[in-house]
Amino acid sequence: MELEGKVALVTGGSRGIGAAVARRLAAGGADVALTYVRAEDSAAAVVKDIQAAGRRAMALQVEMADAAAVVSAVDRVAAELGRLDVLVNNAGIFPYGPLEDVTPAEVDETLAVHVRAVFLASQAASRHMGAGGRIISIGSCIAERVPAPGLSLYAMSKAALSGLTKGLARDLGPRGITATLVHPGPTDTDMNPSDGEGADEERALTALGEYGSAEDVAAMVAHLAGPGGRYVTGTALSVDGGYAA
Repeated sequence: MELEGKVALVTGGSRGIGAAVARRLAAGGADVALTYVRAEDSAAAVVKDIQAAGRRAMALQVEMADAAAVVSAVDRVAAELGRLDVLVNNAGIFPYGPLEDVTPAEVDETLAVHVRAVFLASQAASRHMGAGGRIISIGSCIAERVPAPGLSLYAMSKAALSGLTKGLARDLGPRGITATLVHPGPTDTDMNPSDGEGADEERALTALGEYGSAEDVAAMVAHLAGPGGRYVTGTALSVDGGYAA
């Protein structure tokens, strides 16, 4: 129970990687809040699982492209659960398509969710954190290796998190708060199932020749959130089966 007494917030925590992270942090002893956009039933199921583990839990409906709503959610979690020790910036979307078809509105939405929301949530969370605080953002293996056309916007938005993470590490290091980035590779979720279209091509790009699980990513996040992450900051760690090797 390395996270006993801690409070964590996981954005986009109703399904996939976010849900696995929320459950794993609760298993480590943390009380966990999560955000969702539309999957209310899934969010409620995650909350129920966390409570069954004997931890406090709450779910907030938040549109991550709404700057004010993002900050308000962070502040509400800290107020209602009494503190905030761990922020996991996980919420995301997946813009994909020919470069010539990308619209300014798609660019704005993607950057709002993947970059602005992460910055604002981290900024707001840092106001509530003390020494030992953790800010962990979920990036993508595509930030470091773009294997096909149609991914320019997504890759750009996830690559921006590298610079943000380094900056946060310098800004918050003197206060004992770490900032790290986790790059998942092909991960078996409902958004990218291991038996879906194109899965064989993604699998072939990894060194291990297989998809990872959401629990694989959650294990890395839990490590960084706990004592094992004390001296890790300003860097990215890949959970990608050798995708970027």
